[in-house]
Amino acid sequence: MIYLYYSEKFQAYNFGPEHPFNPARLMLAYKLMEEEGQIDDLTCKVEPKPAGEADLERVHTPEYIASVQAEVPDLAFGLGSDDTPVFPGIYEASRLLAGGSIDAARRIIAEDCCAFNIGGGLHHAMPSQAAGFCVFDDPALAICVLKERFKRVLYIDIDGHHGDGVQQIFYEDPDVLTVSLHESGLYLFPGTGFIDEIGSGRGLGYSVNIPMPMYAGDEEYRRAFEEIVPRLFDWFRPLAVVAQLGVDTHYSDPLTTLNMTLAGYTDLVQRIIELTRLHAGGRLLALGGGGYNMEVVPVAFASVLHLMRGEPLPEYLPPYWVEFFMNLVEREPLALPDIEIKVGAETKKRITTELEVTLQGLKEKVNEIHKVF
Repeated sequence: MIYLYYSEKFQAYNFGPEHPFNPARLMLAYKLMEEEGQIDDLTCKVEPKPAGEADLERVHTPEYIASVQAEVPDLAFGLGSDDTPVFPGIYEASRLLAGGSIDAARRIIAEDCCAFNIGGGLHHAMPSQAAGFCVFDDPALAICVLKERFKRVLYIDIDGHHGDGVQQIFYEDPDVLTVSLHESGLYLFPGTGFIDEIGSGRGLGYSVNIPMPMYAGDEEYRRAFEEIVPRLFDWFRPLAVVAQLGVDTHYSDPLTTLNMTLAGYTDLVQRIIELTRLHAGGRLLALGGGGYNMEVVPVAFASVLHLMRGEPLPEYLPPYWVEFFMNLVEREPLALPDIEIKVGAETKKRITTELEVTLQGLKEKVNEIHKVF
């Protein structure tokens, strides 16, 4: 059974009409899943419940939770910035998204199943700081729950932005391996996620970052993933996997400078599913995340569910959904397969050289501690 977490109340997590984090993308994704017939005996749709304070305190400080609850700007806690403005209802909306991931983790513990919270993946939030559109760090909260049963949990993040909050929370924890592929912090928020960020204390060697060059596309992502990630699965032997599947790596995304296609994205997702089945009994908690082009996100997240169900991706989008989308967004949605972006020869050379240096340096740093590669 696959548990799909979605609620119409996810629309309340709304920073305003000019903010790039538009909750309508989740509604459109769920409606596409419905129109494609994915909500059936194999996929159970679950209405999430808000996270309680005790669960939130697994990661976040009581002072920070109280500040969110007060719903007034407080820049000491990152609340009220341009990225993460305060809005009426921010506390309830934030803990609903977190509650979905927490409950999904509990179902995986109880049933050895997999789950997908399309509203989850808020990976920038720190224990006492909101950041990058994220208030409560639901991936970290879910990992804390999974650790109640599973000795080793692997977190993999393919969002265009570095999963800095999750990394920081488990930076000294050898029972959680965090792996993040993202556009290099040289070019993009949050300016972290370099190969020398590798954990500390007992967690030394349990944080792995693969910063990708600007304009990296399917070929570069495929190479980076295959050279690093399967070997990490083999070495760490996770008992459960949490995957943040943001799709802001897409070439059309307005907030990143990468050249991934939907086909490249779904290839990575498929490999994560395969590795989870091979090493962790299929116990996968998939989370949404970034993605700021409305034409892309619904198709990407619906494709994730198809892959989790073991189905081929559909060749066409349902006509009724396309009409609904166009009436709302006033543009056409992107459909598979999209066109791979070709860069100039000099740019390609720069990308290849930068990636080679990154991968070699990363392997050397990890091998100094664990002899993985």
